[in-house]
Amino acid sequence: MSEWKHLLVEQTGGIVTVRINRLDARNALNGRLMHELTDVARRYRTDPGVRAVILTGGESFFSAGADLSSVGESGGGAEKPKPTLLELRQAVLAGPDMCKAWEEMEPVTIAAIEGYCVGGACALVLCCDFRIMGEGSMMRLPEVPLGINMSWRTLPRLATIAGPSRAKRFAMFGEATDAQRCLQWGMADEVTPKGGALAEAQTWAERLASLPPLPVRMTKEAVNAAANAIHHASTFMDRDQYLLTFLSEDFREGVSAFFEKRKPDFSGR
Repeated sequence: MSEWKHLLVEQTGGIVTVRINRLDARNALNGRLMHELTDVARRYRTDPGVRAVILTGGESFFSAGADLSSVGESGGGAEKPKPTLLELRQAVLAGPDMCKAWEEMEPVTIAAIEGYCVGGACALVLCCDFRIMGEGSMMRLPEVPLGINMSWRTLPRLATIAGPSRAKRFAMFGEATDAQRCLQWGMADEVTPKGGALAEAQTWAERLASLPPLPVRMTKEAVNAAANAIHHASTFMDRDQYLLTFLSEDFREGVSAFFEKRKPDFSGR
């Protein structure tokens, strides 16, 4: 476990449990955490001894999403040179790469969610094969109300899972969507009593581990190939769209209003 700063990783038989462990920051996804999540997914991507991977967070929250506290920070010390657009374009691959790594794992992936699962964390769990939510938990995409587009190649996944109209509603309004509605919309596969998501995910993982591994992996690959066939074609520019909105006045206003706890005044600039 010592190799991970923000993850607790445990393997029992053919089941791996990955727990996000940046509790002092509400499990917010900073650069280090996203790198670790990407690395652990790549490590188990084709491991023949792993049948299922469970992804979970804290007992009262899954993750607050991308770490907004770092937006606009200089990092202290001498002022750093302003990055070029090419450098920025490379830097914003961290989120999409993390999601892609989890989506491409051959073992079946199960997200166990308690409390809030926001923004980038919601994008991440939508890459998992199954999502189990505890009663009282919720998912939310706050990006559009903050002034940026939802990127990380999330929107096609969301539309495939929930349908076009619900995907638009979920992404545009940025409203918290509780576990029961997530279940109704197909964004959750089961809702347990509060605090029971991880135990239920372990039950699912044990059932999967008892199945013949080859046809399970083939089934996952076949279903994903059919469901995700045009996802890349529809999102290959979403990081450029993110950069456009990230550099807008509306995004700066949205973040300022968020921290100042006031209603934003968007201008379209």
